[in-house]
Amino acid sequence: MEEKPHVVVLFGATGDLARRKLLPGLFRLHLAGLLVDARIVGTSLEEVDTEHFQKFARAACEEFGKGALTEAAWAEFAPTLSYVAQSAGPHALADEVRRVEAELPGELADKRRLHYLSVPPKAALDVVRQLDEAGLVERSRIIMEKPFGTDLASAIKLNGAVHEVFDESQVFRIDHFLGKEAAQNILAFRFANGLFEPIWNRNFIDHVQIDVPETLGLEGRTAFYEATGAYRDMVVTHLMQVLAFMAMEPPTSLAPGPIGDEKLKVFRSMRPIEPSNVVRGQYTGYRGKEGVSDHSDTETFVALKVEIDNWRWAGVPFFLRTGKKMAEGARIISIAFKEPPLTMFPKGSNVGTQGPDHLTFDLADQSRMSLSFYGKRPGPGMKLDKLSMQFATHDTADAGSVLEAYERLIHDAMRGDHTLFVSAAGIEALWEKSMPLLEHPSPVRSYQPGSWGPNAIHQLIAPHAWRLPFERSWRDPNVIGQ
Repeated sequence: MEEKPHVVVLFGATGDLARRKLLPGLFRLHLAGLLVDARIVGTSLEEVDTEHFQKFARAACEEFGKGALTEAAWAEFAPTLSYVAQSAGPHALADEVRRVEAELPGELADKRRLHYLSVPPKAALDVVRQLDEAGLVERSRIIMEKPFGTDLASAIKLNGAVHEVFDESQVFRIDHFLGKEAAQNILAFRFANGLFEPIWNRNFIDHVQIDVPETLGLEGRTAFYEATGAYRDMVVTHLMQVLAFMAMEPPTSLAPGPIGDEKLKVFRSMRPIEPSNVVRGQYTGYRGKEGVSDHSDTETFVALKVEIDNWRWAGVPFFLRTGKKMAEGARIISIAFKEPPLTMFPKGSNVGTQGPDHLTFDLADQSRMSLSFYGKRPGPGMKLDKLSMQFATHDTADAGSVLEAYERLIHDAMRGDHTLFVSAAGIEALWEKSMPLLEHPSPVRSYQPGSWGPNAIHQLIAPHAWRLPFERSWRDPNVIGQ
């Protein structure tokens, strides 16, 4: 996919996401030579000028960017930034876009626009209409942040309103989980090796866990969370998308269309999410916070069992868990393989005592993969220990080339690559499967901050056990064991 000259229009340009991720990400893309012929037009509700915006962007890159910021690099990047306040109206924004567009090399027909909507969900459609009114839809693509609706009806309505202005091929619904190196490593691991795809099915895999506990609470975000909750905020957008990479059939190619088709088949093969397969939790102390009623039943934690009705996965449960104020922060996918049907090892050999063999993907910023298995302990007799083979991205010669999730996804959107983005059909299929839970939610159980969630999570996963926190020594390369 050829890269064209670009004008990036950043809505919400002085907001928190822009400060922490988007502006440092654009600067890093510039340093990497992936943002050569580009201009960045910021716009937001703040009444500031271009000079102030450039200072804001520099402070953001100094605080949140990777590596030292040199004067020479900044002197090259700063002139690409300009700013228009929202109060100036759609046509003032259009005039600025056309002004900087004229500075880019090449024919007008070859120049592209990328609109990044870093705005609250309720403001997204206003921005879409503003772009239409300003005549900025042609030759453009649009990146939208989650959540993409709050149920099936709202998702259909939102997609319909967006499609009145933008064609689906122009729309990029961003999920930063899929932009992580480790998430894409799942595709490489499965489809580039002859070793694993033959056993990637119900005959060899016992169950799968996708576990994203967070230690952060909801300070300052309680009003937003009251309208969403952990299921809408994390499961539909992030965890289900990772599940699709794990569970999909081999695509005909790694092009965006075939990958999107296979992900959609996974969502359509899922059984509806029944309340009896879901544990909802709320950490003690959440009620009574600003914007939260004393009787709120919004979940800050959710664990669920997902079942996929197809030939590959029938009978293999997928367990998903995420929550706020939990004991540790982690992002793992853990595949538990079935144990041998017969053991001929003597009593006391330790075989089977340390759980099944696991293949684990760590989706943290320093991505790792680990394969655990039993091996003989050196010395007399037949004593077995759980051993581990590991791979870590930061140990490779190309570690410095790793793009952060937002950097990769912005670059992909500029190239028109939908591979790591969520389609309208995919998001609607997930909301459809979620409706039994959303219409009849299971009760909210309290859990202590710093714990692993309500006790009912153990009944949900039985007879299996959660991989976290009980089996985590694989994370430390100096520890022999899982």
